[in-house]
Amino acid sequence: MPFICLLLSGAALLVNGLATLGRLPRRDSATFSLLLGGTQLVLGVVHLSTGSTGAEHLLTAAGMFLFGLTYAYAGLDVLLALGSKGLGWFCGMVAFFGLLLAGAWLGTDPLLAVLWVGWSVLWGLLFASAAFGAARLDLFTGWALVLASQVTATVPAFLGLSGVWPRSDWAAWLAAAFLAGLFVAARVLARRGHCGRRRASKGEAVSVR
Repeated sequence: MPFICLLLSGAALLVNGLATLGRLPRRDSATFSLLLGGTQLVLGVVHLSTGSTGAEHLLTAAGMFLFGLTYAYAGLDVLLALGSKGLGWFCGMVAFFGLLLAGAWLGTDPLLAVLWVGWSVLWGLLFASAAFGAARLDLFTGWALVLASQVTATVPAFLGLSGVWPRSDWAAWLAAAFLAGLFVAARVLARRGHCGRRRASKGEAVSVR
């Protein structure tokens, strides 16, 4: 169940990242997010209903609910024109709690701990953008979501569904290196996008004159 949610998150991160970059209509991504978030919430309830009260079981359920609520809230925010500030502060809370989850998983599943750090960074970017109106971060956030969709969700989901989820320290270090490269790449792509926009703006100004 958790790996199915992770696979769905890969699709949601990709679609929302493309929408943030202006490659997809916001309403399209919002509808998809609402549908997917609702599905993840249902899967979270099913996961809890198995009756286990172990720490790992509950931590996994908490992560499923955080992802599901984020996607559902993001979808409703756009469709109902809520203004995003509430969503932004919610993302800030989730970013903080994600770091706590990373610490909780560090001893038993270091790879998952690294992934939670990466997801916390994404939630932190959404917090800064939505709660404080930091529109300058949109390109960086969009590229980070697109790249993270595969590195932190789709590929790990495939590993889990295939029964080959690695729990060794070397896997965690490799994932950390990939995450660092991911955010560097997102920054480079965002900078190129900003430069392209400036050139386009200058070209429009010259043509008007």
